[in-house]
Amino acid sequence: MATMFTQIMTGELPGHIVYRDDICVAFLSIAPHAPGHTLVVPIAEVDNWLDLDRKTLSHVMATSHDVAKALEAEFGPPRVGLMIAGFEVPHAHVHLIPMNTVTDLDFANAKPTDDDTLRNVADRIRLRLTTDTWTE
Repeated sequence: MATMFTQIMTGELPGHIVYRDDICVAFLSIAPHAPGHTLVVPIAEVDNWLDLDRKTLSHVMATSHDVAKALEAEFGPPRVGLMIAGFEVPHAHVHLIPMNTVTDLDFANAKPTDDDTLRNVADRIRLRLTTDTWTE
């Protein structure tokens, strides 16, 4: 059976996608630690990030960098944290979390967020990704 993340990518489950290409997809967490909390997920269903091939891993990390720059520009946090945990869904993924302190990485801070708020945040990130010029 396809993972929840694959189901979001294919549209079987709702999701707020901010970026997509032929290797990975970035979408908002439904229970963000902070506004803008984004997951960058390879399209290939690989459980552990250590099992990703180098090309996919490099692309996921480069995409994470671009999305993190958009989060930084849009939300203005002192840091954008990057975390790979891998326990919640058996599909490798990177968490990008706008942070004010290191405690913002704590999963106890995750709060389910309404669809309208997520839609607004996704629109803001997509706009940053399409108008800012740091990506190559």
